[in-house]
Formats: sequence, C-alpha cells, structure tokens
Amino acid sequence: MQPPPAIHLEGLTRRYPSGDHQLTVLSEVNLSVPAGQRIAIVGPSGSGKTTLLGLCAGLDTASEGSVQLLGTALESLNEDGRAAFRGAHVGFVFQNFQLIPSLTALENVAAPLELRGEPNVRPAAEELLEKVGLAQRTDHYPIQLSGGEQQRVALARAFINRPKILFADEPTGNLDGRNGEHIIDLLFGMNLAQGTTLVLVTHDPELAKLCDRIITLQDGKIVSDSLKA
Repeated sequence: MQPPPAIHLEGLTRRYPSGDHQLTVLSEVNLSVPAGQRIAIVGPSGSGKTTLLGLCAGLDTASEGSVQLLGTALESLNEDGRAAFRGAHVGFVFQNFQLIPSLTALENVAAPLELRGEPNVRPAAEELLEKVGLAQRTDHYPIQLSGGEQQRVALARAFINRPKILFADEPTGNLDGRNGEHIIDLLFGMNLAQGTTLVLVTHDPELAKLCDRIITLQDGKIVSDSLKA
C-alpha cells in the first residue's frame, strides 16, 4: 500500500477581516508533496508564502479547505492535538531564530524532546550541536552567540525529534552571505541524512534552485509548479 503524501492540500483558502470586508490571502490552493521531496515556495512579498507555511504547519487554521500531513487532517484536531502532532512529526527553522533567551544552546536544542516528557535527552542534543559545529558552545545563551551560531542552534533543535516534515521560513534572511551558505549546507545535509520532507519559503532564487520543486505564489494562488528535471 502506497504511503500518503507528506503534505496534501485541497481548496486551501485563508481570509482575514479587514475593516468591513474580508481580505483573501490564499485562494483555493491545491498541492500534494510526496514524502522526502524538497520544495521551495517563492513569490513576491504579500503573495501568501508565510501564510501558506503557517497553515501547512497547523500554526494557523484555514477559512476553507483541508490540510493533511502524513495522512492526518489537521482540521480534525483541536489546538492541543495539532501541537502534539507537530511535536511528534514536524520541525521548524525561522528567519529570526526564535530561541528561548533564558535557556542555553543545549537546553534550547533539548526542549522539544523534554516537552514530550522524554528522559535523558542531553546526549542527543549534544550530538546535534556537535554536527552543527557548536560542541564548544553548549552552555552559552543566545545573547552570547552570533546570528549564524543562533541559527545553527535552531537547526539542531529542528532536527532533534527526527521530523518527517521540516518547515523553513527564510532561514538565511537575517544572515550574511557566508553564514547563510553555511546554514544552507547544514540544512540540506541534515535533511538528506534524515530523509525529511522540506518546505522552504525563500526570496532567494539560487536557494530555491537547490530544491526538487519550486512552487510560485502570486496574489494567494499557485501560478507555477515546476519540478527539477
């Protein structure tokens, strides 16, 4: 029996109240992403990229339509159920790192597993920090780390639960060229090693070309869906 796609969207629409009318940010998006595929979502500012990512990840709820991750319809889950599903199957990397300031690098990486109540998570967190080149920075707090180092901590945290799907929203947006290239090398290397499905929102056409497939959004609709030859 063929496994379900990692991501399956049907008629996905998102509207927000705007004054006395509704603003449609996404309109009837249909998309299916096989397990292990790496897709880039591109398009001009305001085209709906981050909204689409948030809906796919269950961080926001659709006005209409369906989001299925790994065969599970997110709309069938309540908020706690979606959070538990994300904790078990999903990883995130954000443009602004979103580390917890009061936790060390090691504690930030371990946090997703500790929230799930798993024991003895420190060795796994240490191993991932070593993979991203921060074995000597485990006890440093985010404020003591450079932007590139903070994003490497965020990458290690994203992979700690061996996610089946990884969502990355402009992961190099706040980094200089050299640090950005290093993060991308790590992201794609770790992604390949774990066989994770990758959904990457980016303004960078060169970064998008590294993916297997490029989805272009404009005015809340998919206007192009190209698969790498």
